[in-house]
Amino acid sequence: MSAVADAIVVGGGVSGLTTALLLAERGVRVRVWSKDPASATTSAVAGALWWPYRIEPAALVGGWSLETLRVYEELSADPGRTGVRMVAGVHGGERLAALGPWARRLEGATEVAGGLRVTLPLIDMPTHLRWLEDRLAEAGGVVERRAVTGFAEAAAEAPVVVNCAGLGARELVPDSGVRPVRGQLVVVENPGVDEWFTLADPASSATTYLFPQPGGLVLGGTAEVDDPRTAPDPRTAEEILARCARVRPEVAGARVISHRVGLRPARDAGVRIEAEPLPGGGLLVHNYGHGGAGVTVARGCARAAAQLVG
Repeated sequence: MSAVADAIVVGGGVSGLTTALLLAERGVRVRVWSKDPASATTSAVAGALWWPYRIEPAALVGGWSLETLRVYEELSADPGRTGVRMVAGVHGGERLAALGPWARRLEGATEVAGGLRVTLPLIDMPTHLRWLEDRLAEAGGVVERRAVTGFAEAAAEAPVVVNCAGLGARELVPDSGVRPVRGQLVVVENPGVDEWFTLADPASSATTYLFPQPGGLVLGGTAEVDDPRTAPDPRTAEEILARCARVRPEVAGARVISHRVGLRPARDAGVRIEAEPLPGGGLLVHNYGHGGAGVTVARGCARAAAQLVG
């Protein structure tokens, strides 16, 4: 028999788990419904450097991101448990003046010849997702493997439903503005790279990044809009390796550990955090459309959604 719930969160990635945790810590009896384990969600594949990338609306993203940044700074005190480390690196080609007002709040950010040098949270997502699930369980929340065909299903078992379904929101809401942005990356044995690097061209689907994670050096990447392929493309992998080797030549000879693909849940109109009534008197709270920055805004968006729950 299922546990009694005040709220059911649909979606078990970083947004769903973070939202559920905030609700549970407020005394709300929460169940999370997810068709996949956290380790199989898009969140688990993320390179997971804190940075507001491919996410709108700009007017709100800065606040959500900074709120999340402060939480990650605290969590970095115990990286083995939380998965969060503060790591220095360079955003190639970036300048503070070209970024939003939020960038002025970045401590220690300095402009260098190659771009913007700054120390930011770099999150090992498998570890962080486990930490979120453990914290949620400690707070009394329950995670259930369950596919959802409609919000009415959840509304039949709880008065509040929170939609953190990511790409699934396209069919569940339905919202035709939700679209996949395909990201492919390659994980190699780290040849000694201890700082991250990114170089993104907004006009291209190709990006370049190197993220030193505990499980290897994560190399990327791509941002292919409306591309739902989840299988790695060998040619794309070769191009990623070549781009990253131009930045750090020692990468060229590194042994490949794995190939990964994730579909970022973008939304044409940007992040949607909004409440609406459900037939029968229930409340549906939306928290989806985080694009390439779900990890970056997780806590800020979760708090905004939790406030709508009441």
